[in-house]
Amino acid sequence: MNKSIKLRLIVMNIIQWAVWGSYLTSMGSYLASVGLATRIGIFYSMQGIVSIFMPTLMGIIADKFIPAQKLLGMCQGIAGAAMLGAGFYGMTAGTEVSFAVLFSLYALSVAFYMPTIALSNSVAYNILERNGYDTVKDFPPIRVFGTIGFICAMLFVNFVKNGDGVQFQHTYNQFFVSGILGVAMFIYCFTLPECPCSKNSTESQSLIERLGLNAFSLFRDRNMAIFFIFSMLLGVALQITNGFANPFISHFQGIEEFKNAWGAQNANALISISQVSETLGILLIPVAMRLFGIKKVMLIAMFAWVLRFGLFGAGDPGSGVWMLILSMIVYGVAFDFFNISGSLYVNMRTSGKIQNSAQGLFMLMTNGIGATIGTLCAQAVVNHFVYNAAEQNWSAAWYVFAAYALVVAILFMILFKQPKDTNEKLA
Repeated sequence: MNKSIKLRLIVMNIIQWAVWGSYLTSMGSYLASVGLATRIGIFYSMQGIVSIFMPTLMGIIADKFIPAQKLLGMCQGIAGAAMLGAGFYGMTAGTEVSFAVLFSLYALSVAFYMPTIALSNSVAYNILERNGYDTVKDFPPIRVFGTIGFICAMLFVNFVKNGDGVQFQHTYNQFFVSGILGVAMFIYCFTLPECPCSKNSTESQSLIERLGLNAFSLFRDRNMAIFFIFSMLLGVALQITNGFANPFISHFQGIEEFKNAWGAQNANALISISQVSETLGILLIPVAMRLFGIKKVMLIAMFAWVLRFGLFGAGDPGSGVWMLILSMIVYGVAFDFFNISGSLYVNMRTSGKIQNSAQGLFMLMTNGIGATIGTLCAQAVVNHFVYNAAEQNWSAAWYVFAAYALVVAILFMILFKQPKDTNEKLA
C-alpha cells in the first residue's frame, strides 16, 4: 500500500485546492454581472470571518470525536452541496439575484470549506507518518500538486463556455464546478486510510489552550507584538486581488481599445500566473531567510505588495500588459515571503505547547482579522472610485492600495527590530 500512498495524497490535494480555485479569483466577476459589484468585499470577507473560529472547532472535533479523513469528507460534502445550491440559485434567478439568498448559500459553503485547508494537511501528515514517510521531506512535493489543481480549475472556468458562449468565470457555472469537485472530494475522503482520533490529546488542556488563546502571552514581548500587529496590517492585502483582479481586468472588454485583447478576455488565465509564481516563490524562502533575516524578508514582501498594486494601477491588457504580467510574477514573493516566512519565524520563536497556538494566532491575525478588514475596506475604496463613481477609475483604487502597503512597509522598517537570535524562544 505504501507505494500508492503518495499518489492518493496527490489526488486529494489536487481536488482539495481545485474546489477553491474554481471560484476564488473569478467570483467577483460573476457578482458584478448580476448587480452585486458593491458587495464583492462582503463575500470575500466571509472567508476571514469563518477562519477565526471554524478551523479551531473542527480541529477539536477531529482530535476527539471523528477521524480526520472522515471529517474532511463531511466538511467538503456540506461545502460542496451548498455551492451546488448557489449554482442552482444563480441559474434560476438569472440577473435578479438576491444578495441574501446567494450570500447565505455561499457563507454556508465557505464556513465548512475553510477548515478543510488545515484538515487536509493533518490527514496528509497522519497518513505519511503511519506509512513511514518523513513529512518535512515528502509533504511539500505532494502539496505542490494542490497549487497545480488550483491553477487547472482557474484555467478550466476561464476557457470553458456555456451555451451562450460566455466563459464560466463570468457565470454561476463556476459554482457548479466547485460544488461537483466538493462532492467528489467527499466521496474520495472515505476511501483514504484511517486517521484515528487522539481522544486524550486535549484532556489535559484548558479551554483557553484548546482555542489557542494562550498564545496571546507573546504580546508581552514588544517586538513580537509589533510583528503580529503588522502581520494583521499586511494581512489586509491578502484577499484584495482575489476579489477585484478579475472584475478589473474583465472591465477592459468594455473599452474599445482593449475589447479584443487576449488578457481582457481571459482574466483568470492571466491571474493564474500569480499561482505559478507562488509555487516558485516557495523555493526562494530558505535562501532568503538565511541571507537576509526575517525583517528584510518581510520588507521584501511588503514592497512586493506595493509593486503588485501599483502595476495593476498602471497596466492594461494592451501595450501595458507587461505590467500586469509583472504584477502576477511579483505576487509569488509578496504572498510567500509574508505568509510562509512569517509562519516559520513564529515557529522559530516559540516552543512547547504554545507553538501550535502561536501558529493559530498568526493565522487569526492575517487570514482572519486582517483579511476580513482588508476586503471590507477594499470594497469601500472600489465603490468610491469605480462602482459609485460617475466615471470608473480603477487605477486610483489600485494606487490607494499601493500607498497603504507602502505606509505599512515604512512603519515596519522603523518599528520592528531584527532579533539578534531568531532561535531564542519566547515561550
